[in-house]
Amino acid sequence: MLSLLSLRARIEAGSLTPSQAVALTRAAIAEHEPSVRALVTSDPDPVVPEMGPLAGIAVGIKDIIDTAHLPTQMGSSIYTGWQPRADAPIVARLKALGAVPIAKTTTTAFAFIDPTETCNPRAPGRTPGGSSSGSAAAVAAGMLPLALGTQTGGSVIRPAAYCGVVGVKPSFRLLPTVGVKCFSWTLDTLGLFAATAADAAHALALIAGRPEIERPVGAPRIGLLLPEFCDAAEPEALGALDHARVAAEAAGASIRAFSLPDLFKEAFDQHATIQDFESAQALAWEYTTHHETLPPFLRAHLDMAQSIDAAAYDAARRIAHHARRSLRDILRNADIDVILTLSAPGFAPQGYASTGDSRFNRLWTMMGVPCVTVPVPGEDAPLGVQVIAGFGHDARALSAATFLEQTLAERSRDYG
Repeated sequence: MLSLLSLRARIEAGSLTPSQAVALTRAAIAEHEPSVRALVTSDPDPVVPEMGPLAGIAVGIKDIIDTAHLPTQMGSSIYTGWQPRADAPIVARLKALGAVPIAKTTTTAFAFIDPTETCNPRAPGRTPGGSSSGSAAAVAAGMLPLALGTQTGGSVIRPAAYCGVVGVKPSFRLLPTVGVKCFSWTLDTLGLFAATAADAAHALALIAGRPEIERPVGAPRIGLLLPEFCDAAEPEALGALDHARVAAEAAGASIRAFSLPDLFKEAFDQHATIQDFESAQALAWEYTTHHETLPPFLRAHLDMAQSIDAAAYDAARRIAHHARRSLRDILRNADIDVILTLSAPGFAPQGYASTGDSRFNRLWTMMGVPCVTVPVPGEDAPLGVQVIAGFGHDARALSAATFLEQTLAERSRDYG
């Protein structure tokens, strides 16, 4: 995989120019894109700034995020060829840092669950996940050092786990969602995909203008959570979580069991009410004027969502608000830095009929807390574990993720 920090180190050392770095990316795209199909469109003649902290870094932009130089087509024929007049603020910020938004990456239609044609480069024959399918696959294939995704349920964390890359869902509102096609304004969150946790921390610190996010790595205090608010994981995922626990503990992390009260089962159950009520409004024009053009899963979802009333929505929001406040207090008093839990139920499902199950992601999206998927080394299809910190503690989540990533790599070398 292409590492953002490695490319930048070579540029700063003078052994690589930003233009040459982007040329490496373009060569990787030419080699892998025909089989991976992670990109919708790409810039045939990108402008490459020679200055800036992200100069030379080519970025994939999920195709629900506006770009003034490339069409934004939402994964839907309704928007074929649609060209925004302006960049979304997140894209403008990347350009200001010297990065090159070189391509639009595939997305399920309107970031729901109807699959794309993108293949999983790390697990042939298995889904790359969704909805940020192309961003996860492009980074996994070594085509891009950085890509943007979004998460409303599990659309960053899950595909990152399925494709064996690092995915970051930052704290809610840390990155602007203006210029991003809305599905649920309460839940939609911009996220990043990168080769390593250190790459992701560096990128997020720069993009958010918060250098404190990229802080020194130390052995964290970890609360190990086996969720009781949803169906259990498959044995392989539980094995990966235990492998991560053993590695972290051996490297000096303190680990203890962690659980959540029944309130969080109630909050987990309300995610769908909030998402569905808001999506019916966010996609009202498409539903009314292009109903038969919508893909089948999304069309059925919006048909059902019409029946959710405001009273149910308001009740769900009150429960979510209560849970967010309770989680803040629980984490403040729990004597832990981060939660370590599952990223996905197991291996990416075989075939391309489904993008997988987001049940280990939805609660944390609703809570608005930072989450990071860390790949767990293995010989089979990729698996990941999820590191979670309290709201606003993105530095803590990424520091712990980097510690875990390094620890797993060292253990893999020792026992490889």
